[in-house]
Amino acid sequence: MTNRKTLFVSSVQKELNAERRAIKSFLQNDPLFRRFFDVFLFEDLPASDRRTDDVYLDEVENCDLYVGLFGNEYGSEDVKGISPTEREFDLATQKGKPRLIFVKGADDKARHPKMTKLIRKADSQLIRRRITDSNDLTAALYAALVEYMEQSGDLRTLPFDASACPRATLNDLPQEKIQTFLEVARRERNYPLPVKTTREKTLAHLNLLDNGSPTHAAVLLFGKEPQRFLPTSEVKCMHFHGTTVSKPIPSYQIYKGTVFELVDQAADFVLSKINRHIGTRAESVQAPATYELPKEAVTEAIVNAVAHRDYTSNASVQVMLFADRLEVWNPGELPPSLTPERLREPHASIPRNPLIAEPLYLARYIEKAGSGTLDMITRCGEAGLPSPDFEERAGQFVTTIWRDWLTAEVISGFNLNERQQKAMAYLKVHGRINNAQYRDLTGVSSRTALRELRQLADIGLLVKTGGTGQSVHYVIAKSQPVIGKQEGNRS
Repeated sequence: MTNRKTLFVSSVQKELNAERRAIKSFLQNDPLFRRFFDVFLFEDLPASDRRTDDVYLDEVENCDLYVGLFGNEYGSEDVKGISPTEREFDLATQKGKPRLIFVKGADDKARHPKMTKLIRKADSQLIRRRITDSNDLTAALYAALVEYMEQSGDLRTLPFDASACPRATLNDLPQEKIQTFLEVARRERNYPLPVKTTREKTLAHLNLLDNGSPTHAAVLLFGKEPQRFLPTSEVKCMHFHGTTVSKPIPSYQIYKGTVFELVDQAADFVLSKINRHIGTRAESVQAPATYELPKEAVTEAIVNAVAHRDYTSNASVQVMLFADRLEVWNPGELPPSLTPERLREPHASIPRNPLIAEPLYLARYIEKAGSGTLDMITRCGEAGLPSPDFEERAGQFVTTIWRDWLTAEVISGFNLNERQQKAMAYLKVHGRINNAQYRDLTGVSSRTALRELRQLADIGLLVKTGGTGQSVHYVIAKSQPVIGKQEGNRS
């Protein structure tokens, strides 16, 4: 049975309520930490006739680990002018409790003078981390707890992203890549480190060093050749003209590089293969491009696969574009507290690789709010497409984005005969069909072909285009008919 530990969170409650809740949510949902830690938040206690200061000081004395969140406010003061936050810190120090201190904000200009003094007191005793928001906090806490558990003997094998990458040295991480990241992070998230910050200091600030050596996460994020150390971290992209995997593969690319580069390359591969509509300059200064699949949904599916995959697996991320859909496969299943169904409703962000997810968040590749799948659903709905499918298949997580509304599930709702079903499959690949092609495909007469094509148009599956005679052909309707299930021709 695991020897559980209590983590006491100390801060001005009202000012840092979101951060306090983020810590508890993070530890309760993380597959590793929830086995070891219980979190004490004073506001979760039921009403009691005990004095408030007696309660929180008793909890500090009994806790195993003290976490201090220091912001701008100092908090209410007792008759001696000391706040609960400072009393908690002093007692934790006196009792020799392991202390983790996180200071919110890049500078001290807006801080209460007594809070500034408390920060300096903590700074003289231990290493503290500066944070900007709850996302920054959970990443820093993750690294700190991993180190704590390693030292305490509770964790004998470090998580993949936090452990040193064998054979890799700091020289394998070019300063230019780190500088480019800092430029983006400062612009997108107001990241506090200056662009000229040294490689070692940046990696330390991002918790990407293990006893001075670059971690797996560091190599994947900033390595010159990450696949030299982690061969299966590549992304395989395939384009099939049909709706099934078949050889020869018309277009097949294997992309290598950092996680940032992998996402960009894979997204560009997909966008270069799908239809694109160029608008007019009346809509904006530059003529806008609209893709048949929402660009944001495509990128989200790919970045999720790269960020949350199981990097200990021998499999790689696969991006497969078919005539009717895009599938993105990544090794590893969902955390136990999540299911494919829960991804369709608000849920916590539970990254498999927090030290990889944090820089992706800082560069605005992800939001770390559990909103990625919801955004995909919204974007596809706005484009008139079905909701994406999320499923687990044989140890892999698969996201499917449909290229049109006519999915296999929708087609099954129409009572089509076998010939009509065959024609719909043909249309998925070729985009259009005429009478002659229908006859060649099904072996029926011209009159039967005409009747069955018209039936498909009447129920809203197809649209007749062209002029008359041989120029007439049929294409898939752009939107799903409002009417319910329809009858095709069973003859």
